[in-house]
Amino acid sequence: MSNASCSGDAAEFEACRDDSAALIFKIVAIAAILTAGVTGVAIPLVGKKCRFLRTDSNLFVAAKAFAAGVILATGFVHMLPDATSSLTNTCIPQYPWSKFPFSGFFAMMAALGTLLVDFVGTQYYERKQEKHRASQLGQVDSVDLLSDSGIVEVKERNRKVFGEEEGGGMHIVGIHAHAAHHRHNHPPGQEACEGHVMEHSHGFGGGDEEGSVRHVVVSQVLELGIVSHSIIIGLSLGVSHSPCTIRPLFVALSFHQFFEGFALGGCISQAQFRTLHATLMACFFAVTTPAGIAIGIGISSFYNPDSPRALIIEGILDSISAGILVYMALVDLIAADFLSKRMSCNVKLQVMSYFALFLGAGLMSSLAIWA
Repeated sequence: MSNASCSGDAAEFEACRDDSAALIFKIVAIAAILTAGVTGVAIPLVGKKCRFLRTDSNLFVAAKAFAAGVILATGFVHMLPDATSSLTNTCIPQYPWSKFPFSGFFAMMAALGTLLVDFVGTQYYERKQEKHRASQLGQVDSVDLLSDSGIVEVKERNRKVFGEEEGGGMHIVGIHAHAAHHRHNHPPGQEACEGHVMEHSHGFGGGDEEGSVRHVVVSQVLELGIVSHSIIIGLSLGVSHSPCTIRPLFVALSFHQFFEGFALGGCISQAQFRTLHATLMACFFAVTTPAGIAIGIGISSFYNPDSPRALIIEGILDSISAGILVYMALVDLIAADFLSKRMSCNVKLQVMSYFALFLGAGLMSSLAIWA
């Protein structure tokens, strides 16, 4: 099962087989895809220092919508059809693979699993932040509450705590006060937009702690989905012996890696990680596809990508990747931004974002012609 070949176009493959030329193309592909990945993921991370590319700017929101379209098309147009093709191949055992739509089932279970990870991760980071705030407030030795002004006067302290004023006092900004402040009710219609304050728009402002927690979870889960299928596509290119296959594939994968890197870089930027953490996540993403190609080169002499076992493994992994990416695109990227108060109150931003969303999805879908 592991060595038998299911390739139906062996004659065409043999006519274009050239191991030495294929190796040169693979080396060029490693360099090109690595460059594209680094460039894509670096633009949002470096650009956040520029005023027009900050995470609270309209341009960044539109760029994020473009990236969301890329991720959605990757799941629906690239991953899921490939998974279905592998798991319905006539060379793999008819039972049970032809008796049930396993690609859709695995994608669905991966999406539900991502929801669970999303929820548990958010709960974990929220509790972690609450403990951090409590430890900060616990450093104040004695306080006098001024009932009229709502100011806490600090008698003895070793250093400033969050929210402390220059005059020696601090606003009461505990967990419950913070939550109550953000539970305010917006009036309907135009008044809601007129009273909308940019600093408190959830999910966009860099200083919003709840939004920051969500971005931490989103960026990590999104990287998991992207990395898992990046290794697969890198491996499939690395084991190929045909320049006719590799030549268009590595060009398409370079654009593929650039767009996905941009999407991931935007999420990492909004999560406000420390520089080292953000750099490690960006590098891990950038090297996965080149590493998959390198592994494919190493095992190409004995690995048969057309064997039944390889088809089943790739089909399952593609299905799981598709489920993760579709969930992340629809729930954590598109719904979070397009259903926000900021978007509903800004017609210009709506037009920009919807255009960018469809453009990203369309361009990424068109790459399926070559890869």
